[in-house]
Amino acid sequence: MAPNPIKTCVLGVGLAGLTFHIPFVLALPELFTLHAVLERNPETPGGKVKERFGANTTVYRTIDQVINDKEIELVIVATPNDTHYSLAKAALEAGKHVLVDKPVTETVAQAKELDAIAKDKRLVLYGYQNRRWDSDHLSLKRLLALPPSHPQCIGNLLEFESHYDRYRAVYDLGSHLLDQALSLFGRPAKITAFLQNIRGVTKPEVDDIFTIYLHYNVGTPFPNQFTVLLRSHILSAKGTQMRYAIRGTKGVFTKYGLDTQEGQLKAMPSVSGIFEPGYGQEPQEIYGIVENLGEDGVTVTGSTWPSDAPGQYIGLFKNLAGAIRNNEETEVKWSETTQVIEMIELAYKSSAEGRTLEVPALS
Repeated sequence: MAPNPIKTCVLGVGLAGLTFHIPFVLALPELFTLHAVLERNPETPGGKVKERFGANTTVYRTIDQVINDKEIELVIVATPNDTHYSLAKAALEAGKHVLVDKPVTETVAQAKELDAIAKDKRLVLYGYQNRRWDSDHLSLKRLLALPPSHPQCIGNLLEFESHYDRYRAVYDLGSHLLDQALSLFGRPAKITAFLQNIRGVTKPEVDDIFTIYLHYNVGTPFPNQFTVLLRSHILSAKGTQMRYAIRGTKGVFTKYGLDTQEGQLKAMPSVSGIFEPGYGQEPQEIYGIVENLGEDGVTVTGSTWPSDAPGQYIGLFKNLAGAIRNNEETEVKWSETTQVIEMIELAYKSSAEGRTLEVPALS
């Protein structure tokens, strides 16, 4: 890695900026410098970054100030969803690399336009799909990679069920669930979705629960038909929420509980906590359970599948820095984040029309 840290500006100092972005920029001084933040109405001279982390940085109040600062190399967009496209476009047109929080845009057309600008200017455009670095997702990838001879292998998958049960719309938590599924299994053949505002709060079109089915044909990716079920429900009083229920030809994998990083990042007094033992590590009581069917077709053997690889959002930032400084391949492709937005658009259409939709082949 080149010795000159990337001069970075984070747009927004709400939950996303203060929890998921600024801590990693500060924790990697060999890769990044927090050159500035965009905070519209700071209440103190140093703004929220000074209050939260004790760090000194320039506080800008307008996007014009940001894009006119020629020292800024990287802009991280951590503002409300409906501003992502316009702010990312302004930064790219000013010649700056961009990391965009999810959902990267509101429409596929907007995502493709940003991609064209970035390619024309030879800039890195990166979608913040940090949940690929969740401990449960990393653990699941290890399980699915087991050879057929392994006693815990669950075989070819028949149904994959993934949950985040708390209030967020499809454009929020749905972005994560869809990205994880697409990164594991690729593009589906069809999609069926049910989106509702079950509480009747705010506008009727603002969903607070969703169920999305992704239908895969025989041979893609398994020799059997395969279904992905993605769900989020706000009215779930269970303390430890369902995360995965996965059914295969040789067994079942069940897991409860979520990755610990978000809670740790909110609570840690210093960004040095990212490097302390226990960061990103799940407690054993929420490890997954594998139940395998014996060769006799009757006996079922249960065993623990540990989430022994801690979650590491820092890996995304290291990859981002490598892409900017060393032209390394991005682990989250912009085409992949664009595909997530495409699936969201199809989900809304499917729900509104009450029917299953064909997913068009990639052109």
